[in-house]
Amino acid sequence: MSRHAARIAAITFATLTLLTVLHKKPWQTAAAAGALDVGFLPVTCHLTCPVTDYATRSTTTGTRFESQRFTEFPTVVEALKARKIDATFLLAPLAMVLREQGVPIHIVYLGHRDGSTVIVPKDSPAKSIRDLRGKTFARPSRFSNQYLVITKLMEDEGMQPGDINFVDMPPPDMPSALAAGAIDAYFIGEPYAAKAELAGTGRVLYYAKDIWPRFVSCVLVVRDELIAERPEVVRDLVRGIAESGEWAEQNRLDAAKVAAPFFRQDQKLLEYVLTQPPDRVSYRQLTPTDEDLRGIMKYAIKANILKGPIDLSDLVDRRFIPAEIHPANIVPE
Repeated sequence: MSRHAARIAAITFATLTLLTVLHKKPWQTAAAAGALDVGFLPVTCHLTCPVTDYATRSTTTGTRFESQRFTEFPTVVEALKARKIDATFLLAPLAMVLREQGVPIHIVYLGHRDGSTVIVPKDSPAKSIRDLRGKTFARPSRFSNQYLVITKLMEDEGMQPGDINFVDMPPPDMPSALAAGAIDAYFIGEPYAAKAELAGTGRVLYYAKDIWPRFVSCVLVVRDELIAERPEVVRDLVRGIAESGEWAEQNRLDAAKVAAPFFRQDQKLLEYVLTQPPDRVSYRQLTPTDEDLRGIMKYAIKANILKGPIDLSDLVDRRFIPAEIHPANIVPE
């Protein structure tokens, strides 16, 4: 082989090797290998999870977080118990039940405030919870704070627990069930309430914020092993969620754009939820307070979800919450 031919062969080989490396992106594989999966459902209560995922894709510092999408909470619980995931957003009363059962988890932050809505058919004559007596009402779970809030509202209105027929249903199924007449109302985190609004099949009966101000349905929980083995990762996660929340508050339309592919939802739907009205859901003041948790615990005990009060030191760990919260540095593509 001539020197010229050998040189061409060498250049060709080097080029092919480089293209292969670029295609496989080994640096991303290495990063993903050390990433932490964080569970979420496609509800705006969990919006800061995919936003944090998006933010850490474009940074070279801190931990890489990958959001893992679920469609129902029972599957999340099984994944958490089996340590398939070590961190997830979870219904607050459900987190309390797992802690009571001895599952080694702690609440380290909140996912949101408000952000849930009671929807009835558009042509329903219902004006209050009393008008739903004898009706079928869908909830995300018996262990949901939505159920506890409705239980409290029924109590305030002089209703009995059996006055409404509650059924558990995955959030994505609720709008279509309402449209088909299979249920008469539902209470869920957005965007599955707004979806019925925009489709013309449902209307708002109550916003959570009007029933229980500063309402919390979901919390961020991590397994105790992760706290013990990788506390710096837990600190990165909580800071990432906090900063993503502050960024979302200041950039609601961009937040809808970022979250839409993760949620597998129309961006316009998320834009509607985050702006109509703007206080429909909030991502500020996400430190879980004793007052928040005791209020949830009180009604969880009344609803026979919990056997009794849980020591808050066994339930919540606030060590990882940043003293100052700045918006994440995110520029949507």
